[in-house]
Amino acid sequence: MTTGNPISPQQFATTALNTRMAFLLELARRLHQYGTSAPRLEMAVAGVAQRLGLAADVWSSPTAIIISFTDLAQGEEGVAQSTQVMRLAPGEVNLERLCQADEIADHAIAGELDLREGFHRLRALGRPDTRREKIGLIASYGLSAGSIAALFLHSAWVDVLVAGVIGVIIGGITLLAANRPRLAVASDAICALVATAVTIVVSALVVPLAIKSVVLASLIILIPGMSLTTAVREISSQHLVSGMARMGGAMSTLLKLTFGTIAATQLCAALGITPRDFALPPLPAWTDYPALLVAAIAFAILFRAARRDWPVVIVAVIVGYLATRWGGAISGSLPAAPFGVFLGGLLLGAMANIYARYAGRPGAVIREPGILLLVPGSVGFRSMSFLLDRNTSLGMDTGLLLLTLLVSLVAGLMFGDLLVSPRRSL
Repeated sequence: MTTGNPISPQQFATTALNTRMAFLLELARRLHQYGTSAPRLEMAVAGVAQRLGLAADVWSSPTAIIISFTDLAQGEEGVAQSTQVMRLAPGEVNLERLCQADEIADHAIAGELDLREGFHRLRALGRPDTRREKIGLIASYGLSAGSIAALFLHSAWVDVLVAGVIGVIIGGITLLAANRPRLAVASDAICALVATAVTIVVSALVVPLAIKSVVLASLIILIPGMSLTTAVREISSQHLVSGMARMGGAMSTLLKLTFGTIAATQLCAALGITPRDFALPPLPAWTDYPALLVAAIAFAILFRAARRDWPVVIVAVIVGYLATRWGGAISGSLPAAPFGVFLGGLLLGAMANIYARYAGRPGAVIREPGILLLVPGSVGFRSMSFLLDRNTSLGMDTGLLLLTLLVSLVAGLMFGDLLVSPRRSL
């Protein structure tokens, strides 16, 4: 949604107040459902409300939205005429439907679409996933796990294969949990338990594996690196309630994943299953590039990008990774060095705003998948594992690295916004 000069609200004066409010509430619901952060959601909804002749005070958190409406025709100083509260589940990024919601809002505020029709189109976006979409989502978990094992962990062929298979299993469990509230509560711990148990059993009975690398790659999609990054971004923009709530949810997920991993390890030990934990020869260096391409395609599927946006998503992922790697190289440190992460975030933030400005689509198409290889979620997982293993010193050191990388990434995104000012709220 554009953030330029607002259109005069008089053109919507003949539209019923309830109709305008219903459209805005449904728009807020969809933006929240498709993973929009609190600052961007509040800016988008308030901007659209002004175009429709309303003043809207919006408060967003990971689990609720509160909006107070005032009709501008009665004066901006008037008391709010209605306050609506929506209780919502935390959203997940769905780029295709986010773009569709953005397009519907643009047509509505331009007067090209009746608000009632716009409301029904927004409501229709809530349809369940098709069978093909579900299969693609499960496959993306496997492709992501395998490519991460090859790209970051430099594992052997067998490690990549096992991580991919376990990723598919975890994708199936996650999909089952989506419509089963009781399973959803424990799904993270169950996935970690299954991933660790399968890895140990395969290593003990079939072929030796690098246990920690395979488990980490298998769980990489569940590790809440994106949530931690969004939480720090929200806190830095003074959205303290939303940021702290999101941070708490991310830490809870990390704890459940760590518990599931430790529980599986103890269970296998009690059953006398001893893994052969040693690394086979790693993949050759040239495999990094095919693995990066596979990861980019997997992320396009994972974030449910429209087919027309796949090239953009793939380029964003590749550029973000290469910029981070180059930044780490010139700073003389690891690829995941703070300067490399800052540089990747800076470049992606600027690219997202340029894309949004000239393509007329949400910058999230570039920003969200592009930073996925930059977010330090695996560092947080390792930190929790060390702490639960009572290795306090190493756990605290790793936790400090996590904080440094998060701050570096968020600073890069913020400086990217300064380098190229955003013209769209999404």
